[in-house]
Amino acid sequence: MSIVIKTQQDIEKMRIAGRLASEVLDYITPFVKPGVTTEELDRLCHDYMVNVQGTIPAPLNYAPDGGTPYPKSICSSVGPVICHGIPNDKPLKNGEIVNLDITVIKDGYHGDSSRMYYVGEVGEHARRLCRITYECMWKGIEKVKPGARLGDIGYAIQQHAEKAGYSVVQEFCGHGIGTKFHEEPQVLHYGRPGTGVEIKAGMIFTIEPMINQGKRHLRMLADNWTVVTKDRSLSAQWEHTLLVTDTGYEILTVSEGTPPKPVWK
Repeated sequence: MSIVIKTQQDIEKMRIAGRLASEVLDYITPFVKPGVTTEELDRLCHDYMVNVQGTIPAPLNYAPDGGTPYPKSICSSVGPVICHGIPNDKPLKNGEIVNLDITVIKDGYHGDSSRMYYVGEVGEHARRLCRITYECMWKGIEKVKPGARLGDIGYAIQQHAEKAGYSVVQEFCGHGIGTKFHEEPQVLHYGRPGTGVEIKAGMIFTIEPMINQGKRHLRMLADNWTVVTKDRSLSAQWEHTLLVTDTGYEILTVSEGTPPKPVWK
């Protein structure tokens, strides 16, 4: 496994790409309301990336391993969609939750982040799922420092999710990122402490737990991209890209509208 330790120049470029990805999420926030289609959200994000930021939407026509190219500029995962939901012409309904996942390329470097959004008035059971998932991401982030292991991150996330009565999707994970969209290492959101790759300063990777209200099992739809919960329960996801520093971590996907770190009770 070859993990790229980033140079100071790489890190500077990744800071810019990360901030820009986060700024797309800020920009789109006021547009997420009942009646808007995810296709419209995709168009707005695409235009903002290309015309305002001068970035390239990384998902557009992305085709790893020669599979079906992804047809849109963002991923929009509504309700029971776990990840990689393709924007479409179906209006969002009051009470739904949606994850918008943004990856931009700036000067050859990728910035990758996602957030959950409430559509109108959302019930407490869905809000709780989004909140606990956000906490799961942060439980994982807090384990990041040189000398720790990737299993420490997965264990912290899994413990927090399962304690709340939820399950962790195991087929999709966080990943190294830089000049490539997906690099080594894979960052699992479950695991055992003290296992897995040792974390070293200069690594950059995402932490992006997908947490289901029901069981963890999933199925892929016929478009070869959209992944849904097998039991049709709701799913939520949050994502940050982070740099491992000499003493801990620095979150690269931060902008004015980034939600604050949770306050632990």
